[in-house]
Amino acid sequence: MEDFVLSHSDPATGLPVGPRDTRAAGDFTSEQLLAAVLASVDDDKAEDVVQIDLRGRSDVADYMVICSGRSSRQVAAISEKLADRLKEQFRVLAKMEGKETGDWVLIDSGDVIVHVFRPEVREFYQLEKMWMPGSTHRGA
Repeated sequence: MEDFVLSHSDPATGLPVGPRDTRAAGDFTSEQLLAAVLASVDDDKAEDVVQIDLRGRSDVADYMVICSGRSSRQVAAISEKLADRLKEQFRVLAKMEGKETGDWVLIDSGDVIVHVFRPEVREFYQLEKMWMPGSTHRGA
């Protein structure tokens, strides 16, 4: 199968630009996908993992996960292994953007959007501050 690439993500919100993928109902829940994402990034030693519930706040996804890798190489490895695991476990072809540079990789698995950052880049964009409950700025 062909790997899909997002056209781009919106730096203001950190969300992918484009329509949300559809899948057959009952295959798996967004919570099962979230659990697999969290297990994968934990297995690969991602740091400062934050999960954000987007249900009722965004039509793009149900959850967002933000984490950091210590280097560009680790960011790319966390991202690639996550995409491979989701394909193996759920037959999800996650769309990925930014793996080439390894500064900020966006993985769009449909119900769960994952951002893997180098720490400096994460600090610059501060996506979790925008999306965490109680923040004054809400995403689209």
